[in-house]
Amino acid sequence: MEDSAGYVCRSVEVTLPGPHGDRSIVSELDLEVAAGSILTVVGRSGTGKTTLLRVLGGLIGASSGSVRLGGELVSAPPAGVVTVFQDYVHALLPWRTVRRNVELGLEGRGGCPRGQRRARADAALDAVGLTASAEDRPWQLSGGMQQRVQIARALALHPRVLLMDEPFGALDAMTKATLQDELLNVHERTSATIVFITHDIDEAVYLGDRVVVISGQPGRIKHDIAVDLSRPRDQLKTKELPEFLALRHRVHDAVAETPDA
Repeated sequence: MEDSAGYVCRSVEVTLPGPHGDRSIVSELDLEVAAGSILTVVGRSGTGKTTLLRVLGGLIGASSGSVRLGGELVSAPPAGVVTVFQDYVHALLPWRTVRRNVELGLEGRGGCPRGQRRARADAALDAVGLTASAEDRPWQLSGGMQQRVQIARALALHPRVLLMDEPFGALDAMTKATLQDELLNVHERTSATIVFITHDIDEAVYLGDRVVVISGQPGRIKHDIAVDLSRPRDQLKTKELPEFLALRHRVHDAVAETPDA
């Protein structure tokens, strides 16, 4: 995996301090993520899914083992890697317009003058269907639209990798479905590598090229399931396919068979 947007993790362990001493969060973790693919990650609460994402993003370091992106050791946030969290409400500045929120990540970067920032922000807003809301404030938008703004801000940075921690978890079913399709459209346009954490098994299968199941305390990868469904995908037609239903049952059983500890 020599591509600059491909991950290779070998024997990764993360140990963090706790009230009763150090605690191993993830252990013996071996994982490869092909460049340009979508990897979805599922597992019960407390099994280290978010910790894995933070390690991939260079936000915390592995206690042992190695994490490489494009062959380079990840020891700090790598260039071109952007993380999107579920908490879109606190991620946006309410006094700024939608466009200015999207420009935020580009400010202070050398070689990105105001005109270029605006052009990149407008292109990102177009990608998530929010061109008409560019001059609105975040508080004027629905929750789903606010999450689109956060995704647009990530896209404006032209990321090679998107790390997404349950970004649609707090949204209603219809809004979630719309944003899932927006994400797939963005992926088709950009070919970014995406690692997507979710508790929603249908979502994991619908979005992913592979589904990884993490279980236990400390968390370990117990299942790595290929998703052989054609693209583009459709919320109704894809989810009615026998192949989708079989994968859904397989992932469900994989999560159910693995206890929290």
